[in-house]
Amino acid sequence: MSEVFEGYERQYCELSANLSRKCSSAGLLPPGEQKQQKVSEIKASLDDADVLIRKMDLEARSLQPSAKAALLAKLREYKSDLNKLKREFKRIASSNADQASREDLLESGMAGAHMASADQRERMAMSVERLNQSSDKIMESRRTMLETEEIGASILQDLHQQRETLLHSHQKLHGVDDAIDKSKKVLTAMSRRMTKNKWIIFSIIGALVVSIIFILFYKFSHH
Repeated sequence: MSEVFEGYERQYCELSANLSRKCSSAGLLPPGEQKQQKVSEIKASLDDADVLIRKMDLEARSLQPSAKAALLAKLREYKSDLNKLKREFKRIASSNADQASREDLLESGMAGAHMASADQRERMAMSVERLNQSSDKIMESRRTMLETEEIGASILQDLHQQRETLLHSHQKLHGVDDAIDKSKKVLTAMSRRMTKNKWIIFSIIGALVVSIIFILFYKFSHH
């Protein structure tokens, strides 16, 4: 198991438990400023959880296939858990927004039907415009994150392949070193044999020279 993945996993589990508590407490609050603040906190925590999920995904995909399969299975469970929290958040945020809209309509009705209708249409148009702008920004951010994630996964895959290549090259070099050591041993043994043969040849030549001198001496001494 990757220590990096385990670190992200611990952070996510703590954050998920905290999110569950916040959603439960926010669901019991009446619509108002306090509930809106709690909704904002939950939204920030959900963004942090998304970041941790992406980090775990990238780390899992960079590991060996044997370890990667188990971690990706875990990751699917965490993604499912996060989706449930997001659905709960949408329900809470939607109920708060609906209540705020109803309060706005009641206040507008007290100011007069015609004026309320005009103000409501203007606010609705502005709200729709802001929602469209926010949706565009969210889509652009999501597209950028997906592209970044793909690039990161590709880089990690390349690094893994390069690591495998380096390990393979190291093994080859180790084999070459062994072959060189064996060759040195063979050359050393051959050199020793050649030196030994030289001494044998020199001894034979010396013996022959001594024999020739002895024979010549013997002949000359008997004349």
